[in-house]
Amino acid sequence: MSLSLNPTAVAFAKRLIKEGKYKNDQGHWSQHNPSTDEQNKYLSKHEIEEYGQWHLGLDMSKGEDTKGRYHFPCGDYKTVHRDGLLAAKERAAQQGYTDIEQAADELLQTLEAKAAK
Repeated sequence: MSLSLNPTAVAFAKRLIKEGKYKNDQGHWSQHNPSTDEQNKYLSKHEIEEYGQWHLGLDMSKGEDTKGRYHFPCGDYKTVHRDGLLAAKERAAQQGYTDIEQAADELLQTLEAKAAK
């Protein structure tokens, strides 16, 4: 599996952070990461492209209309989460996806700077 950075998701997350739609949480992403049921509920009301905006990684070998195309989630379909960005950064680093790691780190820094104001 070879993943690439999802520039649409990066721009979307930047916009949400700028608009104040983020959570500067200190918990574990497993507490906030949408479950399969929550993902399916979201998809029942939204297009797959909207679902994709919440994921920093793309697997272009998967079909455009599948959840399997999208990786490294960073929000709960309402807000960007600090712990989601941390998890994405760490997993991307472990798996060797430097572009995704760097994007997650930049978003994390932006979120933390905004939260500190």
